[in-house]
Amino acid sequence: MQRIANLLICKDGKVLLLKKPRRNWYVAPGGKMEVGESILVSAVREFTEETNATPIGPHLKGIYTMVIEEDGERIDEWMLFTFVANDLEGTPFHETREGILEWHPVEALNTLPMAEGDRTNLLFAVQEKGMQYGTFVYTPDFSLITETIQQSSEGEVNNG
Repeated sequence: MQRIANLLICKDGKVLLLKKPRRNWYVAPGGKMEVGESILVSAVREFTEETNATPIGPHLKGIYTMVIEEDGERIDEWMLFTFVANDLEGTPFHETREGILEWHPVEALNTLPMAEGDRTNLLFAVQEKGMQYGTFVYTPDFSLITETIQQSSEGEVNNG
């Protein structure tokens, strides 16, 4: 199973997002974990590679199972680990081979084009306390079929 780590900077009411050229969808910078790499090391490495900046004080906000289904059959599955940080060192690139980096108001996460599961986990990362866990099931073209979410904070679990 593939493991992906991404990292969202939320600073001064804005978030740093990467606009991917294939669908013109926005994502948090991140990518595939390397063998033997911790999720934190992976998130920081991928963020730094994609942005030319280093996050300050990143922490884990969500762990997700992402599934692609076609005709009721699972054809792909991966894990996503989402981190957030409130600051960064360095000046981010404007454009990379991965896409265009842009700062957007936090509220824009509600309307920018992106996978619906990403919208759910990025909004949680910047607006809520605690951790979020979930499973997102998509069609091969990334239309959301189902979303199952749980949240927890120290001493408390919400299996909504």
